[in-house]
Formats: sequence, structure tokens, C-alpha cells
Amino acid sequence: MNDFISIADIDRAKMEELLEIAATVKRERAAGRSDLAGKTVALVFHKPSLRTRQSFEVGVFELGGHPMYVTDREIKMGQRESTHDIGKVLSRYVHGIMIRTFAHSDCVELADAADVPVINGLTDLLHPCQIMGDLQTCAERGKALDDMVVAFVGDGNNVANSWVNAAGNLPFELRIASPSGYEPDAGLLAEARSKGANVNIMDDAARAVEGADVIYTDVWTSMGQEGETDERRAAFRSYQVNDDLVAGAADDAIVLHCLPAHRGEEITDSVIDGPHSAVFDQAENRLHAQKAIMIDLMGE
Repeated sequence: MNDFISIADIDRAKMEELLEIAATVKRERAAGRSDLAGKTVALVFHKPSLRTRQSFEVGVFELGGHPMYVTDREIKMGQRESTHDIGKVLSRYVHGIMIRTFAHSDCVELADAADVPVINGLTDLLHPCQIMGDLQTCAERGKALDDMVVAFVGDGNNVANSWVNAAGNLPFELRIASPSGYEPDAGLLAEARSKGANVNIMDDAARAVEGADVIYTDVWTSMGQEGETDERRAAFRSYQVNDDLVAGAADDAIVLHCLPAHRGEEITDSVIDGPHSAVFDQAENRLHAQKAIMIDLMGE
């Protein structure tokens, strides 16, 4: 693995290897590691962040490396300097780059130019680090990754797209319930299905959740879509994850949300703080999953 841009770029064996490393570093966290000793990782942010920034900074530090926080205010990627040139220059200074940005093409262009590993911390198309932490959470909560039923309720956004990618590697059943016009990316869906992915797209949230082992939701309006807020609230009104919806899932179902949550909108307080919620375990596991990715890409 030279970069980590999309789950579709790796196979099942690599996914399982990364999950095993993530479980190990979580279990042995107190002992400390030195996989990135003497190494610097540039963390490039075009979007504000809580989990991505903190988990990567802490992760690099706990692996013995130095995290270097870089915002677009300094580098103005593609404006002050080309993305290609930024990739070439940073490669002379650092041992790896993480980027959290808008256009997926910027992440791909940076990775193509860089001579060091590049990690996709989020783009408008994909959020692969999130799904690796999610899969770790599912396994910890006793879900069989091959046999579970995952119901994604809401916008077919970057998180949903990366779940589609994951379904191309693992034979779980993925049901995505979205209103018409808000389905996941058609090209990614076709690619995953060509690999045998068991993905069903529907517009009925209750049908998607019926008997599910995992219920997943995300905000209805992501960063950059604020002008569509009222339109999206109207479109997604019947897709709220609430107690009534959760009651239709398996008795031991877990509820996931990648956060930040708009409480009372896509998910209720009673669910996110309730007995089925694994949301904050999931948030923690971003740290461990990303450590695994960095160890694989940059570790000694």
C-alpha cells in the first residue's frame, strides 16, 4: 500500500491486516510505540475538524512522530501554488501527508505528485478512514463483518460512498435508504457491484432498518451544502433515526454516526445517548484505525 485514498484501492486481506493492527495498537496503547520515530507527517486541512485533526495529531505523536498542521491559508493549494508542486515540495520535508479537503481530485492529484504516502482524511466523495474505524467498532461490538446487515439511513454522501467501497471487499449486506436524488455515487456503486457487493438502494428507511445489525446515519447537510439546508430538511424528514426506527432493527443492533451530529434532526438524543449507541466508541476508533494506516504506510 503506497497511499490510502480509497477503500476500493485495497483488497480484503489488506483491510483485515489494518483492522488487526488497529486492534493491537488500541489494546497496547498505554505501552507506547515508536513506529514513526523521527518522522514528520503534514496534516493539510481545507475543512474545519474536530475528530480528524485531533485523532491524527495524537496518533502521530503516540507513534513517536511529529504532526505538522497546515491550513489552506498558508499554502492556497491550486491558487498560490499548484497542487503538483506542493506535493513535490512537501515530499522533500515530510514522511507522509494527510489531506482533508473538498474536491476528491485534489487529493488524487496530490498523491500522484507526492513521493511520500498520502492519506485521504476526507473529501466530498469519500471518507475511508472513517469506515475503517467504523468496521473496528462493529467487530468490537460482536458483529460478524462478513454476515452483518448494515442500514445506512440518509444522504448518500462521502460516508455512504465509502461504505459502498467496503462492501466491495466484504460480503456483508448494505442497505442504503435515501430519497430520490440523494443516492450514493452511481459509478462507485457499479464498481462495487462488479466485485460482488451486496448493496441495496431504497427509499424506505423502515424497510432498510428491518432486522439490521448496524444502523448508520450522518448529517443531512454537509459542509459546503449550507445553501441547501431547507431543501434537504424537507427531503429527509422521514429519514430520522429515532426510537421508533431503531425498534425495527435487531435487538442487539448498534447505532453509528460519524459526527458531528445535528441532534434532533437526523438523529434524536434518545438514540445517540441510548443503549444501542456506539457513536463515541466509533469516534475513538478513528485514532486507532488511522494509527494502523500510518504504521502500514510509514512505519519502520
